[in-house]
Amino acid sequence: MPAQKKTTNLIRSFEPYKEKKGEEYMGPPQVVHFTKILNTWKLELMEEVDRTVNHMQDEAANFPDPADRASQEEEFSLELRTRDRERKLIKKIEKTLQRIEDDDYGFCDSCGIEIGIRRLEARPTATLCIDCKTLAEIKEKQLGT
Repeated sequence: MPAQKKTTNLIRSFEPYKEKKGEEYMGPPQVVHFTKILNTWKLELMEEVDRTVNHMQDEAANFPDPADRASQEEEFSLELRTRDRERKLIKKIEKTLQRIEDDDYGFCDSCGIEIGIRRLEARPTATLCIDCKTLAEIKEKQLGT
């Protein structure tokens, strides 16, 4: 059985944004920076989908041994679940790119304050500031959902 293919660390190859003194938050240079990150991330995810399809076509075999067949089916099942999560992430990236177009990117959906450059670089699709996200997680934990 071939070794499990290791996925690369997506979108970690960008230069962190260096803010200039007095620079407007989410001004044109920052918008360009995050648009580039999001588009690169989306492209990498789409390429990963293509690799999975090719891998599954190339590796698909009808093993006579039930254990080998089960191992391959489990491997394919894991890959498909991963791709499904990535498909959902691509949709989230597209919504985030639309927020940039609508001039609504980088501000908390809950309280309206700036989310912050570093948080957005760590999680480019973030819609909540760190405080509101922390509160949401505490509420979620308390409600047990």
